Amino acid sequence: MKHYLSSVEDTFNEVRSTDDGLSSAEAKKRLEENGKNKLDEGKKESLIVRFLKQFADPMIIILLVAAGISAVTSVFNNEFPSDVIIILFVVIVNATLGVYQENKAEKAIEALQEMSAATSKVLRDGRLVHVKSEELVVGDVIILEAGDAVPADARVFESASLKIEEAALTGESVPVDKFIEIINLGEAKDVPLGDRKNMTYMGSSVVYGRGKAVVTATGMDTEMGKIAGALAQAEDGQTPLQKKLAGLSKVLSFAVIGICIFIFAFGIVRNIVTGQPVNFEFVLNTFMIAVSLAVAAIPEGLVAVVTIVLSIGVTTMSKRNAIIRRLTAVETLGCAQIICSDKTGTLTQNKMTVVDSYTDDGELLAKGMALCTDVSVDADGNVEGEPTEAALVAYALSKGLNKNDLEKEMPRVAEAPFDSMRKMMTTFHKTSDGVLQFTKGAPDVVLGRCTKILKDGQVRDITAEDRKAIISANKAFADRALRVLALSYNRFDSVPEFKAPEDVEYSLIFCGLVGMIDPVRPEVKDSIVECRQAGIRPIMITGDHKDTAVAIAMELGIIHNPDEAITGAELDEISDEEFETAVEKFSVYARVQPEHKTRIVNAWRKRGMITAMTGDGVNDAPSIKSADIGVGMGITGTDVTKNVADMVLADDNFATIVSAIEEGRRIYDNIKKAIQFLLGSNMSEVLSIFFANIFGFIILEPTHLLWINLVTDCFPALALAMEKGESDLMKRAPRKSTDGIFAGGVGIDVIYQGFLVTVLTVTAYVLGVMMAAGRVMNLLDVFAVNDAADTLFLHQNGMTMAFLTMSMCEIFHSLNMRSQRGSIVKMILKGNHNKYLALATLGSLVLTTAVIYIPFLAKAFDFAAIDIKEYATALGLAFMIIPLVEIIKACQRAIAKKKTKKA
Repeated sequence: MKHYLSSVEDTFNEVRSTDDGLSSAEAKKRLEENGKNKLDEGKKESLIVRFLKQFADPMIIILLVAAGISAVTSVFNNEFPSDVIIILFVVIVNATLGVYQENKAEKAIEALQEMSAATSKVLRDGRLVHVKSEELVVGDVIILEAGDAVPADARVFESASLKIEEAALTGESVPVDKFIEIINLGEAKDVPLGDRKNMTYMGSSVVYGRGKAVVTATGMDTEMGKIAGALAQAEDGQTPLQKKLAGLSKVLSFAVIGICIFIFAFGIVRNIVTGQPVNFEFVLNTFMIAVSLAVAAIPEGLVAVVTIVLSIGVTTMSKRNAIIRRLTAVETLGCAQIICSDKTGTLTQNKMTVVDSYTDDGELLAKGMALCTDVSVDADGNVEGEPTEAALVAYALSKGLNKNDLEKEMPRVAEAPFDSMRKMMTTFHKTSDGVLQFTKGAPDVVLGRCTKILKDGQVRDITAEDRKAIISANKAFADRALRVLALSYNRFDSVPEFKAPEDVEYSLIFCGLVGMIDPVRPEVKDSIVECRQAGIRPIMITGDHKDTAVAIAMELGIIHNPDEAITGAELDEISDEEFETAVEKFSVYARVQPEHKTRIVNAWRKRGMITAMTGDGVNDAPSIKSADIGVGMGITGTDVTKNVADMVLADDNFATIVSAIEEGRRIYDNIKKAIQFLLGSNMSEVLSIFFANIFGFIILEPTHLLWINLVTDCFPALALAMEKGESDLMKRAPRKSTDGIFAGGVGIDVIYQGFLVTVLTVTAYVLGVMMAAGRVMNLLDVFAVNDAADTLFLHQNGMTMAFLTMSMCEIFHSLNMRSQRGSIVKMILKGNHNKYLALATLGSLVLTTAVIYIPFLAKAFDFAAIDIKEYATALGLAFMIIPLVEIIKACQRAIAKKKTKKA
């Protein structure tokens, strides 16, 4: 039953109650049958379960496989499993961070529960009693007064100027006047939540007046309960980076398995074909070569690098008032294509403000408006009370008129309180020459009670032309979506006697009009412009009226035509299939309900658009959770919204989103550079091992590869994360969610750069063997050595030079990675330096040198002490990667420029 479309009598019959409420026995019976008036708690997983679920990530599984393989290697070689310990440490830290970031849905439900009133005033057995709100049942009669939290959904059947703040549910900043009459549907099929003025809802609060209502829904059946249910059902989708890393993990998994099988089979087949023995020792050696390739193919440092890079981004963003609750949200925001923003409190200040007036006496208008209110000004000058009246008092303050001082000068001696039926309020104030009456209210009603007007400092009879001018001014204000109030006054020698407001609200003198609105945040307009320059489309979603929404949106530049706006009721007339096609037509949604917001977000997501949702009210929570990234407001935002959000704006500043987007783009660019660098390094390792195996020698051992992957490569990769954003960062369109890690030529770059490093590394090995033998001109003699000791020495020397070349080649190559196509030489000449990368280069050189020359480390790694000439040769080969890549980049730029000219 839709109680807002039913009479009070029909509602009482439906819930089997009366205006005296239920008996205690009946209430107890219903409580046992239907349960408590509280929201369901989400199912909570134990800490150990949440921890173990972190290991389901494909990249983590690959790391665990690498640890297993490394453990096998250590057992066969009788070595300390240091590499296993390092990998397990990385995995455990990652899992711990993941658990720390979880449980948003449970916290949201808890916050929703806390929003409900603790106790309520209820009629039981015909008497007023206080009961726990969770013990309310359908049919209970609740008493509502200013300051009360509404404990359940209920039908109003008695209202004395009852006003309820519903912004958290509807997004509308102005409190709603409540009445008892049936709502007239007209041609509409249903009534939006914000227009159900004969209903009260759990989670809202009474700001003025008093009333009685009969409970029609409790717990999960309330509108708040529906939101809680939507939160529980909404699933956290994977971010673009998570999807790409998951895809990369699968590719690497198949690659590792394929490489191991191929190398193992190739070695056995080769020996069978050549007639060489296939014994246990040979099988073990072949297996270890396969293990080397597997270790080489796995970027062990990738997960750690990505996690640390995102963590650094979180710290940077927090300094800009953007608090990140989920690490991967950093890069997701960077690729946002749609930002769906709530209006109230996000684009606007959530503070009604007088922005215009129409009067002949501004001081009298401000005085009258301030005195004819029930709000107060505290010692610090803060205005407290109902938002509309607070705006009037603040308006007077802006003109140097403090209500407290005015009341001392002209104390109130009588009043006719505001009534939603007559739409006016009247107060009487004692002055030095009598009594002054102020009457404020709806312009059409007040004007109808006026017979005179204050004009040019004189009071005279009001004319038809005067009325026409006032009506025209009122329309001009209304066209700007301003809420308009009129003020009139009268003078008496003493307080007039009256039994009803009508006895004094006539023959009034018209004073003027004020227009107020919830104004836009001053910084938002520039932020919208920046969003558009960055290829991001802003969408306004609000529970406010369409006219107001359109006016604000046009002022901000979100829309340029009112046809781009649609209401929730109109949206209900469109099927999901039609809406997915038509969603691009609309940028403003007015009078929407929570399910509409989620539907809008999902429609954009189905079109493949990365969607962000910002907001502060409870009504925003489901759509925030459904969006690719949810942005909550830290100051005005409810706990529900903050707990569901991926990012919280500490200053509630929409402009902070723009800086967060810029930081997100920079971080993603740098993560992509780090991934390209790491994969290119792994590619060179795989190719080096592969070709060395083809020609029958071992160029590097598994321990060497783990050192390169976890020590040598990680520092430059982290340093790349500190790279400054490129100049066109906020001028380019958002990257597509379908773009993989290898998009934009990255895959080709990884292959050719990996191949270059391989050539340099294999060359270093061959030169190392030749230089150690002292027979640079007779390569054949080198491979003709039969003495086992000499062979081992030559091999160790070549392997040491190959290790040094590969390690430093990758370090030098990290300089190339500062820009995918830009020249590193030009960047340095222009003073664009990365001190972190310089330190990483120096640090890696020191560590690599230490491994080669410190005796116990060299012994552990099977290295030879190469001389200065060999050391310089290896470094020289490594440095060659910079000019080689610079030449190829120059060619790539020339080709791209040629294609641009043709286009």
